Amino acid sequence: MFFTYPKESDVAYPVQDETRPSPAPQGDCAPGPEVETLVREMIGRVADKWTMLVLEELTEHGVVRFTRLGELVGGISQKMLTKTLRQLEADGLVRRTVHPVIPPHVDYRLTSLGESLSEAFCGVWIWAEQHHREVAAARQMFRSTEEAATPD
Repeated sequence: MFFTYPKESDVAYPVQDETRPSPAPQGDCAPGPEVETLVREMIGRVADKWTMLVLEELTEHGVVRFTRLGELVGGISQKMLTKTLRQLEADGLVRRTVHPVIPPHVDYRLTSLGESLSEAFCGVWIWAEQHHREVAAARQMFRSTEEAATPD
């Protein structure tokens, strides 16, 4: 299956061209509704701040206990960490292992499916590293324009 997206040179920055159609698969190999639904669900899932951070920490540290994972992510409540991990487990991205000891020992690791998703989103980190100065400059220009346009 091949998808085509607009080239960077086709997109006007920083102003969005509202007349341009959004990037979408073209040709005879457009995905079915099941694939489109999954793509929307997964984008929604990884767009969640905690999911991305949990995936990042599991990618970096491998097998991690619940409490340690919370420490590594930082700022996440136990409730939100539990919710995030359960959703990742339900999607087949994380494997939860309960060791029958006292006190209970539970750890988490990425499945091969989770690793492949993590690899797919690695491009976002690479893009951010390459373009963070440009984004910062665009934001500063936007703020300056907004401040100049706002009457006192």
